[in-house]
Amino acid sequence: MKKLILISLFFPFFANAQFKIVNTATINLLELRAGTWPITLQRITKESDTCYVLLFRDQQYTNVVDMSTLRFPDLEQMKFFQKGLSALKNGSTGDIAKFKEYTIKRVDVKKEGVWYILTCEEGALTNFQQPEADKMIAAITNL
Repeated sequence: MKKLILISLFFPFFANAQFKIVNTATINLLELRAGTWPITLQRITKESDTCYVLLFRDQQYTNVVDMSTLRFPDLEQMKFFQKGLSALKNGSTGDIAKFKEYTIKRVDVKKEGVWYILTCEEGALTNFQQPEADKMIAAITNL
């Protein structure tokens, strides 16, 4: 009987240690494209940690929907992405901004304007035009 009472006293402490509620919030900062080839810029907050994610559909696969993410661990890394886009905006066709996790290449296409090709370290890629790059630059500047 004493063991039963002793166990019932400590059980709430053991049960409480098994479960932990984590506050996670995902906020869409910018939705560049929706539909078949979406690109979304998000902020993910988990307790006191905040990271930024560029979520896009990998354009290597036309038959399969393969969503990929480019993760920025903090705002400083996101600012490097913005600086890369800004530098390429003032550049010329074929210019490349190389980073550890990804590369951005500028391609000028006649009658279509300026395109950017984003290639991630694991091979996922997407492309976007200058107006979309301008929206990303403005959204990151306001953070």
